[in-house]
Amino acid sequence: MMGKRPLSLLSAIAAAALLISGCGGTATENDAAQSDTAAEGFPVTVSNCGVRTTYQRPPQRAVSLNQHATEVMLALGLENSMVGTAYLDDKILPEYQDAYDGIKVVAKEYPSFETLLAAEPDFAYGGFASTFDEKEGRSRDALSKAGINSYLNIEECPSGPVTMTTMDQEIRNVAKIFGVPDRAERELKELHATLDTVEEKLAGVTPVKLFVYDSGDKTAFTAGGAGIGNEMIKQAGGVNLFADLDKVFGDVSFEQVAERAPEVVVIYDYGDQPVADKKKFLLNNPALKDVPAIKNKRFAVLPLSSTVLGVRVPAGVESLARQLHPDRFK
Repeated sequence: MMGKRPLSLLSAIAAAALLISGCGGTATENDAAQSDTAAEGFPVTVSNCGVRTTYQRPPQRAVSLNQHATEVMLALGLENSMVGTAYLDDKILPEYQDAYDGIKVVAKEYPSFETLLAAEPDFAYGGFASTFDEKEGRSRDALSKAGINSYLNIEECPSGPVTMTTMDQEIRNVAKIFGVPDRAERELKELHATLDTVEEKLAGVTPVKLFVYDSGDKTAFTAGGAGIGNEMIKQAGGVNLFADLDKVFGDVSFEQVAERAPEVVVIYDYGDQPVADKKKFLLNNPALKDVPAIKNKRFAVLPLSSTVLGVRVPAGVESLARQLHPDRFK
């Protein structure tokens, strides 16, 4: 729960409210007064997960919250516009390490509202809906009232199936907000080159039936059909046996897993539980003893950071394809 706001922050909040462009259907009065000095290509308006925001100029003091949000920004070369970052699930990609090292880490996981305000951001980019948790005081409305624009990864509020087109839109949206659309197109060209190579390698392949094991001992927390993970499985030459689960993630029973008889179990790797422990649990689970994947000890592994909407997705598809169809990559 958010505690009482320290008095030392009140002046900073007031100043931020005066200086930073507002959220909502129209620009703030301050934006209107400064419209004659708006950056080239601005103003731009972005509708995002029910919030419509007009930007008179690119954000200059951005904070990224969640790894995939951070890496989208770094892939677009926006580190000089960032004053903070938080909440990694994995090591930062090597190609972004130097840029990442120059940005202050404001919290190991999610910062409190007060800690976020102390960074004096004009923009907050969240990867998961939990980033803007109302109960924790970080709702998008609360940020707007403090003069901070916000943006949420669109996998959290899709308008249709989450596909590679959704990935493209996510990257283009962020680039639009920061006035760097050309960088988005360069990045997407590289990402799609990876996907095209995988598609060529897998031409005519027979899809492998698989089950994703994220976590859980009483039930299995698995990937449903509503997230980018499901699309990744399809593009990697697999069939997600729980694609009929109309969620990004959800719980199923181990008996349901056994009934659907996966040929491969894909383990999502993250947190404190090692992959080896997850494999051991599954191999020793009596409900799964007759499952082909368990009998044949056939597993694939993906880091969780590769299975959410961001710049890691194409490399994740390639990694999974190599594990499902190694003969196609010799």
